[in-house]
Amino acid sequence: MTVTTTASPRVASLDLGVIGNCSIAALIDRRAHIVWGCFPRFDRDPVFCSLIDNQIDDGDAVPKKGVFAIEMVGMTRCEQSYLDNTAILSSVLSDDQGNALEILDFAPRFVRFERFFRPPQLVRRVRRISGRPRIRVVVKPCLGLGEEPDEITRGSNHVRFVGADQTIRLTTDAPVSYVLESIPFAVEKPFSFFIGSDEALRAEIETTSREFLDKTTDYWRDWVRSLSIPFEWQREVIRAAITLKLCSFEESGAIVAALTTSIPEAPGTQRNWDYRFCWLRDAYFVVHALNRLGTTRTMEDYLGFITNIVDTYSESGAEHLPPLYPITRGGELREFEVPNLAGYRGHQPVRVGNGAATQIQNDGYGAVVLAATQSFFDRRLIQPGKEALFAQLERMGERAIAVFDKPDAGPWELREKEVVHSFSSVMCWAACDRLARIAGTLGRADRKEYWRAEAKRLKGIITERIWNQEKGHFVSTFDGADLDATLLLIAELGFVKPDDPRYIATVESIGRELGRGDLILRYGTQDDFGFMHTGFLICAFWYVDALHAIGRKDEAKELFGRILQRRNSFGLLSEDADLETGELWGNFPQTYSMVGLINSAMRLSRNWEEAF
Repeated sequence: MTVTTTASPRVASLDLGVIGNCSIAALIDRRAHIVWGCFPRFDRDPVFCSLIDNQIDDGDAVPKKGVFAIEMVGMTRCEQSYLDNTAILSSVLSDDQGNALEILDFAPRFVRFERFFRPPQLVRRVRRISGRPRIRVVVKPCLGLGEEPDEITRGSNHVRFVGADQTIRLTTDAPVSYVLESIPFAVEKPFSFFIGSDEALRAEIETTSREFLDKTTDYWRDWVRSLSIPFEWQREVIRAAITLKLCSFEESGAIVAALTTSIPEAPGTQRNWDYRFCWLRDAYFVVHALNRLGTTRTMEDYLGFITNIVDTYSESGAEHLPPLYPITRGGELREFEVPNLAGYRGHQPVRVGNGAATQIQNDGYGAVVLAATQSFFDRRLIQPGKEALFAQLERMGERAIAVFDKPDAGPWELREKEVVHSFSSVMCWAACDRLARIAGTLGRADRKEYWRAEAKRLKGIITERIWNQEKGHFVSTFDGADLDATLLLIAELGFVKPDDPRYIATVESIGRELGRGDLILRYGTQDDFGFMHTGFLICAFWYVDALHAIGRKDEAKELFGRILQRRNSFGLLSEDADLETGELWGNFPQTYSMVGLINSAMRLSRNWEEAF
């Protein structure tokens, strides 16, 4: 898919491409500017932050700071596309005089010395296509939260941007003085730009650039070949799978909710959060998607991250399980505001860290057990679940029994109110249900019977408390009257059968009351910040899956096709979409949304045997 834009004043947008290597990632806009990127990993301070600091010099389309721009003089068009089945982005810049050039952007990733080579480094490779194009390079990294470098030093082929806590090095075979002073120069031969950690490049620049490009291309195409994909929507699923992979921090196995912070869920709402962390709630859905794709290595790494959390929690003696974790499980998630960043389109505050880490969210126990269940049944995994892990998970189950009917902040992380959320209770039931199944496969008849009995007991209590006879549907809280979109999941979790009339009635009620065109609200009630103004995209995919489950398969397929049209020009999704215009809002790219796309496509597609 190739997308074209014409030269125009720069406006912040989520029409962005993503590149990365499972260590770092960067976002590139429709003018081929790098507008977001954190070094040396996803959750560190953004070196390129102009996406959330939309300040532009007078008469210039390039931000004052936090950007890496390669501007073609006189450019009138920019055509962009990914190299097929890769995370390498091509931007072809041209003017009306026959001049054209290509920028290839990527983060090196390939096997070297029998291990993955994924340095905290981006590569920009520029080559002439036709005419005599001229470029102006603008490299304005931030070191610290929106702070400009303390010092800039240079060598014959590099520039160092020095800050108090980090130094970034740019190595290039382009004229360094032209780069430092943003002086235009002609592209008469290929130029390469390596930017990342302060390490010298120990080989010839052009040769290294070509080698990294070729090997990274081969890596991604080999990885895509290994995917199990549906017959229909292959391109969409491949792009979603690559994006999900790019959101994984391979060193620990964690998968972040998104690569950005503080992109508002809707304009003017202050729903600006930092999503560069790993949420336990996402675990089941992510593992489900990875399993369907056949990406066993990424899945096993992620399961390793989850089971390490189990170990740490058991050893700590903590009363509550945190709902989210840093990508290395260490450090704080203290939330604070950054006043010197202007915000996405000026929408403040810009937040770093996430206060939800201190909330009580009781669905986490079920999320961990559900995710870990895979390791007891999947014979492809090198480290299958064993008795020791089962013993740790049983502690999670006991905690689920203790809190299944207790108030919490719930799946939507309410900040000012705690109630007993139906979803949290059902997830606690799911922990008991899966523990019974695990016990069965381990030959532990006594534990199987115990957990089966507890699951039955919890199910009886929960069902009575979340079914509203007067409304004729399940409700979002114990003894409540309102709906929320997580009720769409109770059949997938196995709490009820898809053909249960109560579930069908609930799905239909959600469609009527929470549906807004092709989108679904998380809930229709007022919360700490008012009412919802955008549709949460994962909820739309949940609704598609629910329609399919209750037999409305043609309707589900048609709706899925329309939701796919909400993707940006690069095939990516954020967290939310405007109910009227469809414009994307919320942190980007949103793992949850890409997982929802994958799972729905797998569910709806004809299988390969039926296709021919």
